[in-house]
Amino acid sequence: MPKSEINAGVCGHVTTVEATMDGKVCKLTITSDCQAIQNLAKELTEVTPMLEISCKRATPQTLQMGMKHCFHAACPVPVGIIKAVEVAGRLALPKDAIIKVSKE
Repeated sequence: MPKSEINAGVCGHVTTVEATMDGKVCKLTITSDCQAIQNLAKELTEVTPMLEISCKRATPQTLQMGMKHCFHAACPVPVGIIKAVEVAGRLALPKDAIIKVSKE
């Protein structure tokens, strides 16, 4: 079962995403200490992986829920959810995605 742990950054919030396939649908278990992500998790319980990996046809449901519930446009949680969905749907291999931010 693919699992993503997302440390959102300076806010200090941590989110865990577990993704499991049930036929062509990916079931999501999202836990977070962030209220906005908790609200997102109540609505985003399953997705179709093939619809989540591209913005060509429509905005992925995960990103729509991110825009609805997240207060910060740079929140990495919606993308972290999609990464777990990709792995569960066998559309990507598990590999960490890292954003390093510094002020030089």
